[in-house]
Amino acid sequence: MSFDRRHFIRGMAMAGMAADADADDGAKPATVGEPKNATRNLARFVVASRLDDVPSAVRKEAARTLLNWAGCAVGGSRHETVNIAVGALSPFSGPAQATLLGRKERMDVMNAALINGIAAHIFDYDDTHLRTVIHPAGPVASAILALSEYRPIAGRDFVHALVLGVEVECRIGNSVYPAHYDAGWHITGTAGVFGSAAAAGKLLGLNEQQMVWALGIAATQPTGLKEMFGTMTKSFHPGRAAHSGLTAAFLASRNFTSSDQPLEAKAGWMNVLSTSRDYTELSKRIGQTYEISLNTYKPFACGVVVHPAIDGCIQLRNQYKLTADQIDRIDLRVHPLVLELTGKKTPKTGLEGKFSVYYAAAIAIVKGAAGEREFSDSLVSDPTIVGLRDRVTATVDPSVGEAQVKIAITLRDGRRLEKSVQKVIGSIENPLSDSALEAKFLDLSSGILPEARARKMIELCWSAEKLASAGEIAKSAATI
Repeated sequence: MSFDRRHFIRGMAMAGMAADADADDGAKPATVGEPKNATRNLARFVVASRLDDVPSAVRKEAARTLLNWAGCAVGGSRHETVNIAVGALSPFSGPAQATLLGRKERMDVMNAALINGIAAHIFDYDDTHLRTVIHPAGPVASAILALSEYRPIAGRDFVHALVLGVEVECRIGNSVYPAHYDAGWHITGTAGVFGSAAAAGKLLGLNEQQMVWALGIAATQPTGLKEMFGTMTKSFHPGRAAHSGLTAAFLASRNFTSSDQPLEAKAGWMNVLSTSRDYTELSKRIGQTYEISLNTYKPFACGVVVHPAIDGCIQLRNQYKLTADQIDRIDLRVHPLVLELTGKKTPKTGLEGKFSVYYAAAIAIVKGAAGEREFSDSLVSDPTIVGLRDRVTATVDPSVGEAQVKIAITLRDGRRLEKSVQKVIGSIENPLSDSALEAKFLDLSSGILPEARARKMIELCWSAEKLASAGEIAKSAATI
């Protein structure tokens, strides 16, 4: 299914922004804004930025982003996907320079960034920049935490680099979304590589020209196809973006050159990878607003587009004490993106279950939760859940926003229960609290890190800016 820009309001319902889907009756111009010096202006901002200029609220959000990412990386560290990747790459890894979070192995910086990036995304439980559906922390944090074990990096510099990396990847994402995503690119990988390159480049002390080159080397390494959703390869995308961004920064630090216009040139990234582009998104209010302030954190371990259905079904379950055998059918009215991304009717694995709105609604009713345990291979094939899943229908309703859903549950006794979710939990308007993030971390790390160690890691993430060495965060996640 595809749909044009007029019916797609770039996550604005979730981001709390007012927008009128019918206001633009004509096609959006292919190019908006002035492309001249787009890359250099972005590079200049990163190089010139000072942490003291970043508002305290933004820095607090960076700590929340870091904590959520670290929990997801530890939680995913023992997944079969990560075991395979570690086994396949270990024979070729260089010196043991950096920690694999939640594991005893250490790898060279580049491979550690790759593996931690895979681990953090495998559950599809990581952070989401709702305007672009980029998962920002995976490419950036995976790269700079590995780097921080290779060379001393103060906590305040680490936090600053995290903020800047997210800023760069999300601004570039803003400039091409949704056309780039609709074409089939997984934007977390394709835009994330710029974030990891910028963040690592900032920590390596690149000058303006070197930063331009770093962004150029990143631009020539796009990774990620939406075709891979529901497979192990989806999580490879942020891991590879972390690895590729580090490569770009290291090469640029030695004056390895690239085009000076890798974003805006006729044959550059924005023109080749997207049918439309808005250059104003790269520069408007830069340094005054920060994209990390729009970051969100998932209460459910699957794509954000099905979170409203899960939220609403859990609310109805709890309110009426529903069980699967009481239900004749569940009818969902959803945003178009829900069926495009999560329309799998008969998922066979836990990973596929994350991309099935039908399974998501069923699991919400049966289990009253949708954490990682609810997306296991065994539950996906559970007869009770499969039976209810097959009684779920989902219909596109243009009046329903991305953060919304309309649910009607018909019971076998003839009663009809309805729920309309307008502000889904985990959105900008209804965010997870700090305590909820801590609880999520503890749940994800259970059975991997001792509770005392997990709580220590939580403390380190909250106080990252005050650390003498950011590498302490990674070392706290190593297992014996």
